Amino acid sequence: MKRLGVVLTNLGGPDSLEAVTPFLTNLFSDPAIIRVANPWRAILARFIARRRARAARAIYARLGGGSPLLANTLAQAAALEACLQDPGRETRVFIAMRYWHPFSDEAAAAVARFQPDQILLLPLYPQYSTTTTASSFAAWRAAAAKAGIAAPSQFVCCYPTEPGFIAALAELAKAGLEDLRARQAGEPAVIFTAHGLPERIVKVGDPYVEQVGASCRALASALGLGQGDWELGFQSRVGPLAWIGPGTDELIVAAGEAKKAILVVPVSFVSEHSETLVELDVDYGKLAADHGATGYVRVATVGTHPAFIAGLARIVRDAETANRPIVAFGAGCQAKACAMRVPASGPTTKGG
Repeated sequence: MKRLGVVLTNLGGPDSLEAVTPFLTNLFSDPAIIRVANPWRAILARFIARRRARAARAIYARLGGGSPLLANTLAQAAALEACLQDPGRETRVFIAMRYWHPFSDEAAAAVARFQPDQILLLPLYPQYSTTTTASSFAAWRAAAAKAGIAAPSQFVCCYPTEPGFIAALAELAKAGLEDLRARQAGEPAVIFTAHGLPERIVKVGDPYVEQVGASCRALASALGLGQGDWELGFQSRVGPLAWIGPGTDELIVAAGEAKKAILVVPVSFVSEHSETLVELDVDYGKLAADHGATGYVRVATVGTHPAFIAGLARIVRDAETANRPIVAFGAGCQAKACAMRVPASGPTTKGG
């Protein structure tokens, strides 16, 4: 019987308050994040991690002492594995986190014990970026080589407009719209939100912003929204660098001051974590109320929504028979980006 190993790649997050500093150190030690050579990168990583640890611990304390990202990813892995059980093939789904357990080394060891005939790397980042997808794939390559894995591997670049992903987002967003309309809060301002990225990374060819835009246009079409009926904002912008904009917080302030209800739809996150449960729900929810919004609803991430999981399964089945190392789905996947090239640029940050 053929054996297929599917490796879900994701960011990871600290599982305790004690893990926050080492998690941040791992994050800022990544050459895709701090794009300077060692030993300066290692020195900077330790300095930035110590500087940001207190604020980060406060965020994770609000989440019960750790990130829920692993639990959410485990649920997605279980749902996908169940969806992929076909006669004549045994499929196992593994998790490789970038900055906290289970790391790629741990995942590779488990995959090696499974002894698959074929391996598929599937990012839980719908839109490709050198700071996320490429970094995770590079870590996997190193871990797989160290574990002596010889099975052929394929890499899914991205799926910004995959029909199941868009259908799941649309269903959740429609429920949010109905909620606000039921409150008689008026026709809401619809704000799509994605993780920010420094402008310098985009300028050297990273396709992330282009792919986020493709996701937004597909979602707007599914919701029946015209071009002027929604806006795209970018969140989690920190540090002195120039970041892509506009900021999600700026859009929320403007909508609140216009006395509108606000629907916020995360389009680059597929799991709940600190940037949805704290930044969007708590911080931005308060921001909306403080500036006079008549209502505020944050749409849930797609998580284990059946349409999203079915879409991932469809990607796996399609990619399984593709005779090439990189498989791209949807608009805006540039060949130079999908070759996993990491260009020189400035630092960026992410949260788990």
